[in-house]
Amino acid sequence: MLIKFTSQKKSYFYAVSAVLLWSTVSTAFKIALEFVDFLQLLLSASAVTLVILPVIAALRHQTRVLFSISGKQLIHSALLGFLNPFLYYVILLKAYSVLPAQLAQPLNYLWPVMLVLLSVPLLKQKLSRSSLFAVLMGFAGVYIISTRGEVFNIDIQSPFGVFLAAGSSIIWAFFWIFNQKDERNELNKLFWNFVFGFVYILIATLLFSELPVFNWKSLSAVVYVGLFETGITFYLWMRSLQLTETNSKISNLVFLSPFLALIFIHFILKEEIMFTTPIGLVFIIVGIFVQRVIGEK
Repeated sequence: MLIKFTSQKKSYFYAVSAVLLWSTVSTAFKIALEFVDFLQLLLSASAVTLVILPVIAALRHQTRVLFSISGKQLIHSALLGFLNPFLYYVILLKAYSVLPAQLAQPLNYLWPVMLVLLSVPLLKQKLSRSSLFAVLMGFAGVYIISTRGEVFNIDIQSPFGVFLAAGSSIIWAFFWIFNQKDERNELNKLFWNFVFGFVYILIATLLFSELPVFNWKSLSAVVYVGLFETGITFYLWMRSLQLTETNSKISNLVFLSPFLALIFIHFILKEEIMFTTPIGLVFIIVGIFVQRVIGEK
């Protein structure tokens, strides 16, 4: 007897698959950075993403939509592509190159907090009590994580890396706000952002690094990042959003990702997880969760 899955169950399957894959990416970043520098990794992973996105479009019968774009939309993608994937990932991957994965990953997760702050001047939104709580909890979490176990020592270790990891969340928040104003198909926007982003990344690589030379280990690492950071995982998440009854039923699953990532970081990268990392992450997640729950009421 065949088991019939409802749309909501399929949605959960796609969402959980996406969350699990995203949870492995921080580990994949560190492994790839053992073989290539951060610019070479971004260039190679972006090339993989540019190959996989048309495949996803074909599977969804949206090839015509993917390549349908006006001159104004091209300019918009050129600007957004500078923010993401270029600037966002340059900063984020540089942070991963100087910080342990267990620090870079949760600090980058500060972006919803940055989104709250940027929405005040850019979207003219008021800073509610729940939003202020999210901001305070977020920055408290950043401080706890960056102390690396010495909570009462104000001397932050690796301040440049902490600045980069937290700063990448600001770039992502800017990108999210401007991307929301673009009413195009999400797959179309992502593809053309990566087209322009790839050009920027190629120029930066030629100026400040060199084209990568691969062995099977380095090639498999960068292909994994390109597939599962934005490619296949993006498709799984979009399918989940399409099939779910309400977005709230699956959106909170994303909160599992940074905690699952610590498990992969510990067992694959062999990083000893400092007690301040999950504690700081809890501060950040609680702030975001409270802001979402109360803000929706």
